[in-house]
Amino acid sequence: MLKIIVVYFLGTGGNLPTKQRGLPSVVLKRKKEVFMFDCGEGTQLKFILSNIGLNKIMKIFISHLHGDHVFGLPGLLASFSFLGRTKTLSIYGPHGIIDFLNCVLENIKMEITYKLEIKEIREGLVYENKEYLIRAIPAEHIIESYSFIFEEKMRPGKFNVEKAINLGIPRGPLWKKLQLGSKVKTKDGKIISPEDVLGPPRKGLKIVYSGDTRPTEILAKNSLNADLIIHDSTFSHQHLEKAILTGHSTCVE
Repeated sequence: MLKIIVVYFLGTGGNLPTKQRGLPSVVLKRKKEVFMFDCGEGTQLKFILSNIGLNKIMKIFISHLHGDHVFGLPGLLASFSFLGRTKTLSIYGPHGIIDFLNCVLENIKMEITYKLEIKEIREGLVYENKEYLIRAIPAEHIIESYSFIFEEKMRPGKFNVEKAINLGIPRGPLWKKLQLGSKVKTKDGKIISPEDVLGPPRKGLKIVYSGDTRPTEILAKNSLNADLIIHDSTFSHQHLEKAILTGHSTCVE
């Protein structure tokens, strides 16, 4: 069975919160990991109400350092400590993110109960493991800003239950080993390879988060074959001139 990614739109507004919309923050939940893109003011409340999980492996990606995308970070970090978080939290953002958070943490004497990793990013690969990678590409905004590409690597092929049973592999741990790419040995000593019971590899999911940006060729190119594109749509098209001036996109674009 394919593992799904759950998407939470914690905030989809801009500049100011409204009764209908919080400030920007989108969360992807995949297996036991959580990925947050931007953290506007008020994000912590929406995060808690969404029951995403307070002590999961978590990475936060900040597109740029405008207040409506980062002012939620101090409160979120503090709440995690108050609620007993222990797992490492990693934050990735543009130049200045380290100074911003260090200033906040030092001046309000915030005690963090977990390991906090803060890394400044450039265009290119931000993070990679054996299952997925996350890349940053430049966005066209009025300050240094990035869009993010979350892309799973090829997933194992579909497990053929009938073949496994016919080959004498009992249901249980051996099935899982095969699904994870390891060879197994049956009771009669026969070696079974993953390709004996798995179909062809399947394409993983690809999700694009634009952050604040004008429509760009590089973003369009990197969005090819995406399963989900979360794109800036700050203005109606009648306000195109203002969108261009402020580095945003319209709903028509």
